[in-house]
Amino acid sequence: MKLISKRRFSRFSSTCSALRESTSISKKKIGTKGGLRNIPDGYLIDLSGPTARLFVVENELASHDHLRHIAVQILQFSLSFEDEPRTVHRILIEAILAQTPARTLCEQYVADHPELRSLDHLVSTLVSESPFTALVIIDEIPDNLERVLADRFQFGVEVMVVARYRSESGEDIYQFEPFLDDIAAPRGERLVPNVVTPVDSTLIDTIVVPAREDGFQETFLGEQRWHHVRIHGSMRPQIKYIAAYRTAPSSAITHIAPVSSIEPWERTGKYVLNFAEPAREIGPVKVGNRVKPLQNLRYTNHERLERASTLDEVW
Repeated sequence: MKLISKRRFSRFSSTCSALRESTSISKKKIGTKGGLRNIPDGYLIDLSGPTARLFVVENELASHDHLRHIAVQILQFSLSFEDEPRTVHRILIEAILAQTPARTLCEQYVADHPELRSLDHLVSTLVSESPFTALVIIDEIPDNLERVLADRFQFGVEVMVVARYRSESGEDIYQFEPFLDDIAAPRGERLVPNVVTPVDSTLIDTIVVPAREDGFQETFLGEQRWHHVRIHGSMRPQIKYIAAYRTAPSSAITHIAPVSSIEPWERTGKYVLNFAEPAREIGPVKVGNRVKPLQNLRYTNHERLERASTLDEVW
């Protein structure tokens, strides 16, 4: 959880090396003429990983009807992206060129990635080749919002809660979880340059969950599922495997299973992952020197996990 003042709030997206497009350009409609035409609140280009990602931003209040308003808006945005990618491409290019800091960030990213020929190529890749993903920024999560989003959409929808508090002196303080902060490494755990390559978020297809022995035997092996799991909405469509990190005395990842479905778990805002087949043994992938024993869910890539002998090689 992070607390920042109003003065710093406008710069919070830079903590994930991202650009949040919020000028009047973002208020241009997208969609085909005569059909559905919508106005996103903004666009966010995440440049924090080896592959850039684009998020369409919907800024909302919990007082709105979350099914009728938020869900319908996001659905219409996704349809507009399919119908009119050239319009989205033009809007993004104009927005980036109009803002010097944004242009500098994007051009530097292109320079650091030889596979990208130009700024135009970067934007074209984001719009036409990347899966549609939405980011909902809201002051509090209404009942069942995450369940509604999971039930209605196959694409990813990330929900970020930004709560505002006002002091007696009139200063505003904003509380939020930093955007996708736990994807690469948890707070306090740092990657070692030239030794550890961060996991590309677009290649994430596996979650690793810590499991005590009784829960591992009864649920992971016995029921062939794992429940009460909180997954990032933008990551959910990518997850194909689930692995179990068995806590002490094992202290290792020992089993993995393919995922057949991910469904809302009761009315908790969390999920149950149902296995396609019984879990099989791997590794064991033991604790190394750098990565601490797992206490929370972690994201990784299946091939990377299968090759690893220690947690240091996974993250």
